[in-house]
Amino acid sequence: MQRWKLIIEYKGCQFNGWQSQKDLTGIQDSIQSAIYKFSGQTTKIYGAGRTDSGVHALGQVAHFDIERETNQNEIREALNSYLKPDLISIIKVEMVDNNFHARFSAKLRHYEYKIINRRQPLTLEKDLFWRVGRPLNEEDMQKGANFLIGTYDFTTFRSINCQSKSPIKSLDSIKIERKKDKVLFFFSAKSYLHNQLRSIVGSLKLVGEGKWHPEKINQILNYKERKECGPIAPPEGLYFKSVDY
Repeated sequence: MQRWKLIIEYKGCQFNGWQSQKDLTGIQDSIQSAIYKFSGQTTKIYGAGRTDSGVHALGQVAHFDIERETNQNEIREALNSYLKPDLISIIKVEMVDNNFHARFSAKLRHYEYKIINRRQPLTLEKDLFWRVGRPLNEEDMQKGANFLIGTYDFTTFRSINCQSKSPIKSLDSIKIERKKDKVLFFFSAKSYLHNQLRSIVGSLKLVGEGKWHPEKINQILNYKERKECGPIAPPEGLYFKSVDY
């Protein structure tokens, strides 16, 4: 039995999230089906993190075990062939030790959230960005984001459907950059709560629009009340960027 590590890119709007679904509409389902067509073996893949419906990935990591004698190039080419026409691409395949686990071996997970700050509707970038029509002040948003760096009770930014045993998480860094009409958020942490990042971005948007003062972020964090959170940012702007091991 050999363990293989995958680095995966996908466009999330076509799927019902990463997790396997009863109607087989999860990204996990498509990849497992491709592995079966290639190897003739039914196997489960384990991802570094779950993504919701509409969320994209540039570097999702997963692993699986199969008995077939093969190599990384054969796996990559075969899976990409069987995954067509789904918008999933196996970017890299690597043989790993059986102690490697895509989820439990991860040290840091990196996400990016993308906003286009313009009034005009999106065309080419539709489903890839969140369009925000009001001007955003990225410096004020960064001031607000700085209150969230560290270890805190993130109940305010946690989905009511979150299955994590504790609301306490550590955010290692949040960086916000503007590139012309694009406002980009970069997050790094070992793990996250369900909807945590989209909740944070939605709240910071209110700061960027001038509706909230940056210190408001610290206040709602300390309230530990979900009702104090701003609106949740839509999924299409969120990208699972990479994982450190």
